[in-house]
Amino acid sequence: MAGSLLLVPAVPYDRYLRFDEITEILRAFQSEYADLVTLESIGKSHEGRDIWCVTVTDTSTGPANDKPAFWCDGNIHASEVSASSTVLKIIDLLCTTRPEVLKERAFYLVPRLGPDGAEWALETPPRIVRSGTRHYPYEEEEIEGLERQDLDGDGRILAMRIPDSNGPWVVSEEEPRLLRKRKPGERNDKAYRLLPEGLIQGWDGQTIKMRRQPQGLDFNRNFPNAWRQEFEQHGAGPYPASEPEIRAAVDFIASHPNICGGITFHTFSGVLLRPPSRMPDDDIPSEDLWTYQTLGKVGQEMTGYPPVSNYHEFRYHPKEVITGVFDDWMYHSMGVHAWTVEIWSPQRQAGITDYKYIDWFRDHPHSDDIAMLKWSDEKLEGKGHVEWQPFDHPQLGPVEIGGWDGAYCFRNPPPPLLDAEITPLAEWAIWHAGTGPLLAERSLEVEVHGDQAEIRLTVENRGWLPTQVTETAVKNKICRGVIGSISLVGDTTAATDRPAWLISGERRMQGPQLAGYCHTPSAGFGWNADTTDDRHTFRWRVAVGGTYKVVAAHDRAGTVRATVTV
Repeated sequence: MAGSLLLVPAVPYDRYLRFDEITEILRAFQSEYADLVTLESIGKSHEGRDIWCVTVTDTSTGPANDKPAFWCDGNIHASEVSASSTVLKIIDLLCTTRPEVLKERAFYLVPRLGPDGAEWALETPPRIVRSGTRHYPYEEEEIEGLERQDLDGDGRILAMRIPDSNGPWVVSEEEPRLLRKRKPGERNDKAYRLLPEGLIQGWDGQTIKMRRQPQGLDFNRNFPNAWRQEFEQHGAGPYPASEPEIRAAVDFIASHPNICGGITFHTFSGVLLRPPSRMPDDDIPSEDLWTYQTLGKVGQEMTGYPPVSNYHEFRYHPKEVITGVFDDWMYHSMGVHAWTVEIWSPQRQAGITDYKYIDWFRDHPHSDDIAMLKWSDEKLEGKGHVEWQPFDHPQLGPVEIGGWDGAYCFRNPPPPLLDAEITPLAEWAIWHAGTGPLLAERSLEVEVHGDQAEIRLTVENRGWLPTQVTETAVKNKICRGVIGSISLVGDTTAATDRPAWLISGERRMQGPQLAGYCHTPSAGFGWNADTTDDRHTFRWRVAVGGTYKVVAAHDRAGTVRATVTV
């Protein structure tokens, strides 16, 4: 390695980082590990910030483009800043403790795909938007409605509880610091209405609605697979990949066919989300489903996060599917396995395990709230739930401000818990990358027959996955088989002419896809046949008296090169 470890600042995993600090850390990695790390900007955000991509591979064993690669990104959603920390952790591990992985594989890592919204989220008080800061779908702001603001100046935006006999909340009999939902038919003059801390624009003294947020984009609806217009799906943008942040990712991935898989890191739910999103599992090739299930099983063993189907188990509304998302685009359009990892589950931290990730927020037993308050008291020093404090609201009169501090304990892991939460996720990403296909030389044979010689190059796929990665890639003709080529060193024959030195065979020929061992049956009972579908031999007959370069290459599995003098 170049230099000494002292040149790289220790990556802080006990707080969340602004854009400039991430930039400084990435430049330090490039300087310290010049033989492993290359830093480039793959585009500019709406506000003009660089979208940094880190290529990590051992350049002494070849360039990244000649190796199977893996993509990871973080912070597509603005406030989900632990995603950036996770991608930084992957870079950190690869450079410091896992460099052997980089001899055969490459990684393309984007810690902060949406830097503008993340900067807002890390302000004090935070400005929370879904993704970017561009106004969408309308340029003008809505005039009326409640606007979130830090009224008491404590740097947080919490909740206001307002006395209202028709409110849906009452004080819990079991834990007076908490509110519980009114039961069906229950009447209580000491009920409350809950609203975000803020002021009401255009207040008429009676009606309260939420002010529409002008920054209405959701970058993870903007990918060019099953994209849908605004009337069908909010935040999707005016057209697929319309947003510079998503266009940068799409252009980069599409121009790097060696990418064999990917993970986009989000928060929160503590799950490993997988495609498909718009169809049931039965509608994708069984082989792809089996592979997803195996990858997810190992992911759960390594991280504690269960693998979850987007279509079957993770919907914001049971009658609606989510489309235009990263993992669907990667799977259906690029033909590789991809995941959306939702970092962090506060419920699981509180001992609540039997719950549905989205449905829980619609309805759950009050005992869960009590368990979470206990967790906040015992593990977070009470910082997760803020005691209700009286406040004289300029429009509503006497209210109380407090309740759950979602920015501290829900959106991301509380800073003291960050490192322990993200390290297993980074390890799983590195492991996942290692399951990809890997082209290798099995043998190189030469037989001389007078003034002619036969060159035979046999290559094999040593990876767990087949060279095409998924059956969807074959079905949709996304990637071709292994390509073999030969050339005579110093030859000046025009590309359109057949050279005299090549007696039989083609200068470039396409072979098959090569199998991996991912679908080998668990046990053989006498009818197994482990055929050699994982290897292929290219043959050429050439003239004696020259030096020949032979190459076998697969867009996803890597490149094998050899030189023969006959």
